[in-house]
Amino acid sequence: MRILGIDPGLATTGYGVVDYENNQFRAIQYGVIRTHSKSSMPERLKKINECMKQLIHQYKPDTVAVEELFFNTNAKTALLVGQARGVVLLTASMENLDIFEYTPLQVKQGVAGYGRAEKQQIQIMVKTLLNLKEVPKPDDAADALAIAMCHAHTGNFKNLFKV
Repeated sequence: MRILGIDPGLATTGYGVVDYENNQFRAIQYGVIRTHSKSSMPERLKKINECMKQLIHQYKPDTVAVEELFFNTNAKTALLVGQARGVVLLTASMENLDIFEYTPLQVKQGVAGYGRAEKQQIQIMVKTLLNLKEVPKPDDAADALAIAMCHAHTGNFKNLFKV
């Protein structure tokens, strides 16, 4: 199964493509989509859309795993990230891909086995489970890989418990 993990953001959207077969992970590609703060909102959202389409066509994932929106106090930031996240969801949907969403707590639980794990613990687990030489950079790319890995660990069970 090939999973495209996405850590949505307006300035930086992390992505990670992971193959998961026979309980083994393999990182195919990871990185970030960057938009320039001086660009207009429509231009920034268009760039995210175009880059998402390019990733989907190039790597042909079976499914897309996206982190759910989480914010504490800054509603303005949440709205901006929400717009970028909406573009990610729409693009994947328009490409007829199954989309699964995970909270930060679920991602931590799925990768490290502990929902309150620190960011550094998650990054070390990503590095270890993907057999990488170093922790993926930037952090948004490492987070996207973690989201893809979370889906591999938990997404397989979602269909077993349908009512």
